[in-house]
Amino acid sequence: MKLFPKEKNLNKLVPIFVLLILTFTGCNNGQTPENLNWQTNLEEAVAQAKKEDKAVLVNFTGSDWCKWCMKLNDEVFSQDEFENYAEKNLVLVRLDFPRSIPQSPETKLYNNTLAQRYGIQGFPTILVFDNQGQLVAKTGYQPGGASNYVNHIQSFL
Repeated sequence: MKLFPKEKNLNKLVPIFVLLILTFTGCNNGQTPENLNWQTNLEEAVAQAKKEDKAVLVNFTGSDWCKWCMKLNDEVFSQDEFENYAEKNLVLVRLDFPRSIPQSPETKLYNNTLAQRYGIQGFPTILVFDNQGQLVAKTGYQPGGASNYVNHIQSFL
C-alpha cells in the first residue's frame, strides 16, 4: 500500500508551482526601482524648476500596462546616464494612468485634467518645459537608450 497514492500527480505540479512563484516574485507591474525623484504635481514642479533654473520633464504613462512606457522606463529612466542628467538639469513629473494600481479620485481627476489640457492621446507622452515653465516639446519613446534620450531632450532646451 502506497502512503501517497497520488505522488506522481504532485510531482507533475511542482514545476508549475515553481514557475508561478518565479513569475509572481519577479513581477513588478511595469515599475522598476529608480533613484529618480518623480513628482506628481506639475505646478509645484514648475515653481521648483524656476527656482533651481532647471527644465521640467513630464511623463504621461500607463506604468502597469503600456508596453512602450515600460520600455522607456527600462531603457532610459532607470539608467545611470539619464539619472545623472536629470538630477542636474530636470525636475521630473510622472502622471500615471494605471489599470491595476489604485489611485485616489483626486489624482485621477488631476491627471485627466492635465491630459486634456495638453492633448495627450497616447502613452508614453513626454512634455518638456523650459526653466520658465513654457512648453517647448511634446515627444515620446525614442529608441537608442539613455544617451540618445538625453540628447533628444537637450535638443529642445
